[in-house]
Amino acid sequence: MSFESDRRAPRGLSRRGLLCLLPLALGACATRRPPPAPAPVVSPFAPRYGALEDGGYRIPGVPVDEMKARNRRTLVDDPTGQPPGTLVVDPGNRFLYLVQENGKALRYGVGVGRAGMEFSGTAEVAYKRAWPRWTPTRDMIAREPDKYTKWAGGMEGGEANPLGARALYLFKGGKDTLYRIHGTNEPWSIGEAVSSGCIRMMNQDVIDLYGRIPDGAKVVVLPAS
Repeated sequence: MSFESDRRAPRGLSRRGLLCLLPLALGACATRRPPPAPAPVVSPFAPRYGALEDGGYRIPGVPVDEMKARNRRTLVDDPTGQPPGTLVVDPGNRFLYLVQENGKALRYGVGVGRAGMEFSGTAEVAYKRAWPRWTPTRDMIAREPDKYTKWAGGMEGGEANPLGARALYLFKGGKDTLYRIHGTNEPWSIGEAVSSGCIRMMNQDVIDLYGRIPDGAKVVVLPAS
């Protein structure tokens, strides 16, 4: 009696059957590759300057190609020598600094209006306002009556308001300096000298600053020249 055929293959399973099962066995041992990850979504806006919804108003994002790197909010070595918590306005170089601990400062790019050149020295933030009301000065109305006379009684806060999303009101010795640090709906003007306003900031930046400082914060405004 011969057992050769039994040694070659289990009963009922032919060599052809073995060959058919081999790919299935190998497939079970193979590692399946995960599907490729989706490509990252690249924002068209500069970092930290995307569109915002705030107080029922919409703040547009600032396209990355319309904003110089020097004007972006940045943590830098403190050049001011002031104590932490102090705001330092440098109108000549068009920067505003919020002094931090450990020799650092948050630097913001600003636009400087004509009124931003008319005061220097030490003051304090008497109060702050979100989406503030704005009233043009008498000089502004006299200079451009067609543009400003209709707002002589004031303009309510909102997306079209020149003070933007926030405003900080500076007083010295209990008296209003008429100096303001405020937002703007003209982001292209940051880093520039402009005809009107005081110290203007990106709306995203003035919202950030507003949340970092209390009423009564010390402000040092450097001479413009």
